[in-house]
Amino acid sequence: GLDSLLFVKTASDTDLIHRLGLDSKNLEGYLFPDTYRLFWKMEPEKIIELMVDEFKKIIDVSFPLQMRNFNFSLSQLVTLASLVESEARMDKERPLISAVYHNRLKIGMPLQCDPTVIYALGGLSRPLNHKDLEVDSPYNTYKHPGLPPGPINNPGKASVLAAFFPADVNYLYFVAKGDGSHIFSVDLEEHNRAIAKIKRENKS
Repeated sequence: GLDSLLFVKTASDTDLIHRLGLDSKNLEGYLFPDTYRLFWKMEPEKIIELMVDEFKKIIDVSFPLQMRNFNFSLSQLVTLASLVESEARMDKERPLISAVYHNRLKIGMPLQCDPTVIYALGGLSRPLNHKDLEVDSPYNTYKHPGLPPGPINNPGKASVLAAFFPADVNYLYFVAKGDGSHIFSVDLEEHNRAIAKIKRENKS
């Protein structure tokens, strides 16, 4: 019985956001995805508080240290977690995908995360094309270096942990195999070989 437009409006209420102790323009990224027991026609604000409280339970005492190590704010790491959430299908790969993005950020390399472009376009029901990659949006991580302005979804626990604790690897690239897994590479030459390998396997 909840009005979805009212819920979205409430999730952008700056007074509520500040009361929850968060520095964000809206609560996308902090509404923890889980199964909740709710009262019928519960007020949106109460539901939002419940979801944000669940998010905060993930943030343990070691997280502020990690934020200092990366020189990232909580908002930036949640944004990174949302990219991991959008790309990963297997929990074991989340820290690897996170590492790719961390490594790219360290050297100033564009993240080139397709889901951020899809988000900028308002969602797509078809594959991305080259024209899509030219969209003029701060969420287009092909055109704009660094992280996008904010999260593109509400990441789950595994993606949040992966963003804070990436794998200790030097990968800079990954490509989807089509079965939910990815091939990770340290340089462009290796990455191109991986792409060619996947194309050959898909043809056979």
